[in-house]
Amino acid sequence: MKDKDHQSGVKVILNKVPEITVFFWVIKILCTTVGETGADFLNTNLNLGLDGVTAIIGTMLVVTLIFQFKSKKYVPRIYWLAVVLISIVGTLITDNLTDKLGIPLIITTIIFTITLSIVFAAWYKKEKTLSIHSIITTRREAFYWLAILFTFALGTAAGDLLAETVNLGYLLSAIIFAGLIAAVAISHFVFKVNAILAFWIAYILTRPLGASIGDYLSQDLGSGGLGLGTVITSMIFLATILSTVIYLAITKKDVIKKQT
Repeated sequence: MKDKDHQSGVKVILNKVPEITVFFWVIKILCTTVGETGADFLNTNLNLGLDGVTAIIGTMLVVTLIFQFKSKKYVPRIYWLAVVLISIVGTLITDNLTDKLGIPLIITTIIFTITLSIVFAAWYKKEKTLSIHSIITTRREAFYWLAILFTFALGTAAGDLLAETVNLGYLLSAIIFAGLIAAVAISHFVFKVNAILAFWIAYILTRPLGASIGDYLSQDLGSGGLGLGTVITSMIFLATILSTVIYLAITKKDVIKKQT
């Protein structure tokens, strides 16, 4: 369903992103975990290397986003597949910069912070809003997915910086990021901090939280993990994501009813 904004002449579409519910945050964290363990599995276990994994997942993401942009409404299976793939691509961007090019994590964290800030600034300049409740034009949707890509890349770099460079370990890192997300939630619900600002800060923080959880579960005991491995960890979280997405597709509990 499309219409036109009579003031701007821009085609208006149905909002194709989910409502922010507890299901959204649960799947988001699960997707970030899969992004971390999935990238490690493809790179190490299947011996595809960073170049091979980047090419394969990058192609899959492009194809999925084509379906996402062509869709006329929010379709859970397409949307969340795009999130899973973009989480892996975000991880791979950081891995390529740090592992192949030798750029320190502190530098990549700064680079992605600046890049994400530029994306948000350009988005706001063009659309006058960063609200996900108003993703009702193709241009806004493009900004939305570009922002998500760099939140994953930034979250990966910041999470790895804290867990490895600062050497806090995976479990403690997960606890710290969970605490930061809780602080953001309290700041919004109790102290009425701007909802859009709180959302995007929490969105960025879920990436290192999910990555830390994934690493804690998958890495061996000697590295501070539980030793489940990337295969088992990825399968557990993928199965959980799939079952939750099927539930949402049936119940439509996360469909945004009203356009802003």
